[in-house]
Amino acid sequence: MQPYWSTHYMLPGQEHPHAHAVGEALENAREGIAAMAGCESFEIVFTSGGTEANNLAILGLLGASQPGHVLVSQLEHESVVGPLLRLPDRDPRWSIETIPCDNTGVIDPRTVESMLRSDTRLVCLQGANSIVGTIQPVREVADRCHNRGVCLHCDATQMFGKMPVNVKELRCDTVAISGHKFYGPKGSGAIYVRRGLQLDPITFGEPREMGLRPGAENVPGCIGLGTAASLADRCCDEACERLTQLRDHFIALLNERMSSPPLILCESSPRLPNTVAIELPGDAKRIHEAARNLAVATAQSSSPPDEFTRSLRAIGRSESQIGRTLRVSLGWTTSTEQIERAADLIAAAFD
Repeated sequence: MQPYWSTHYMLPGQEHPHAHAVGEALENAREGIAAMAGCESFEIVFTSGGTEANNLAILGLLGASQPGHVLVSQLEHESVVGPLLRLPDRDPRWSIETIPCDNTGVIDPRTVESMLRSDTRLVCLQGANSIVGTIQPVREVADRCHNRGVCLHCDATQMFGKMPVNVKELRCDTVAISGHKFYGPKGSGAIYVRRGLQLDPITFGEPREMGLRPGAENVPGCIGLGTAASLADRCCDEACERLTQLRDHFIALLNERMSSPPLILCESSPRLPNTVAIELPGDAKRIHEAARNLAVATAQSSSPPDEFTRSLRAIGRSESQIGRTLRVSLGWTTSTEQIERAADLIAAAFD
């Protein structure tokens, strides 16, 4: 990224050979993202991250349609829920309905199909949940939606870099990508827009990025995102296998070293290889005091509920159970020694 902060500083659309070189580098980065996602490079639009990608997909698609009915799963991120909840304020003809989830943490495609209406414009279903790690049956839901002429948006930000993802096989119409989820620069991202799909822009200015995103390109961020995507594409299978082994080893260590073995939420469901939600015998916040060098997540707010709380409520956990739950994430550089140390610290905090 460094040369594009200074040496190659021109914008790709300018009429100068140096600008043309920047434009070529930008397109190479776009191709790297497309290769990771399994699509054509012209179907990739750069954004400032997953939040903008979700907003652009949802508001851009619905802006090109008549008001109607939208389905959204209970497990979605705030950047999906937020723009949808504001639609009825803009036009009361919009109707937003929530797709329920059971304690497995997985949406049933048959439930989605039964909720589709003649005026359903969009279904929003994340690829994987960031708290409990469950992987959703996106392809099955997409098939049912398309059979009824309904578009599907997938927030797949949690999947890239942890498992192979092919947007063509998922059959989504739009897919959100976030760079920092697979070690790209923070504040970088992209959206996959299926060939031939019409979106309306949600911000306005000089038409760039297929007319969907005006303004000067964040060239260093896009270059870094493309490079990270190429590395993720190359290493994903190996990373997925290793993360699964580490996750399972971590769970085995907790069961072995804690006198009251923890409950692993949604353990029987398809899950991300790097994400573990653990219900502990006591208040999960104790871990922040007992092991300050562990970076883990707990519920922060119940009113309004944060994503952690909303996800656990969706799978039927009570407020006391939510307060005892800890989310642990593993990364590409996580070692076996770190896993063992983490298990020791958690066991010591609750025994």
